[in-house]
Amino acid sequence: MPITKTPGEGPGAAAARFTGRPASGERRLSAALTEVTLDGGQSVMVKRGNEPGEVLAEVAGLRWLADSGAVRVPAVRGHDSHWLVTDLILRGRPNSDAAADLGRALAGLHAADAPAFGAPPPDGLRDAYIGRAPMRNVHGGDWPEWYAEHRVLAYVRLAVNEGTVVPAEAAVFERVCERLPDLAGPAEPPARLHGDLWNGNVTWGADGRPWLIDPAAHGGHRETDLAMLHLFGCPYLDEVLHGYEQVAPLADGWEDRIGLHQLFPLLVHAVLFGRGYAVQALDVARAALTR
Repeated sequence: MPITKTPGEGPGAAAARFTGRPASGERRLSAALTEVTLDGGQSVMVKRGNEPGEVLAEVAGLRWLADSGAVRVPAVRGHDSHWLVTDLILRGRPNSDAAADLGRALAGLHAADAPAFGAPPPDGLRDAYIGRAPMRNVHGGDWPEWYAEHRVLAYVRLAVNEGTVVPAEAAVFERVCERLPDLAGPAEPPARLHGDLWNGNVTWGADGRPWLIDPAAHGGHRETDLAMLHLFGCPYLDEVLHGYEQVAPLADGWEDRIGLHQLFPLLVHAVLFGRGYAVQALDVARAALTR
């Protein structure tokens, strides 16, 4: 018998519907997230998706990351077009051993590869999301060309439409994109990316292990995931990178390319959160043009 959504149900009812166990308590964490305690004491995380396909894209991403066998993600307990119920990861504190473990796990994830740059997960969506921003997954064979069109200029156009970036500033990003073939470094095969790898999407578990949540998974350049960790900070980042390079050394000059890979998340944040991130993206773009 198919599981059907009850009109007007809340996170506790959704958790009960997917787990088959009544909810005994709720703790609202944000507008979208609620920790629900089930009868018997176990807790799950319940997330409400507001945009069409948002939940389906996240579920496909979680499964694709799990299928790599390299990273830990919370198990999906159930979902429909509005609700996602996953295991709750109990939080601990980061430490150097867990950070090195994260680096090695990311190297394994990236080595699991992807069919193409821009490839969505199997059963994933062409029109997906990164946070609340739209993210279109379009296949490409050449990283600089694909990244320019679908991960930089796509968000420049959105930011211009919203008035966050003015047309004269858009020309700066266009010049960077023209130079990307020379700035991008050695060619790399498509990697399986988490896609939204800022520190908030790394859960340092009470079990002493790192877990990944909220992916915007797609095929891309492995340096993009690492650049996002640099952008918003990550505890023990040096240990993360050391663990990564133990498994998969990065190409020479990768540190000089961090800014190029940060243009994508910075422009996404400009679309979502406004002018301050647009200014930061412009500074990064202008710096790239001086290389």
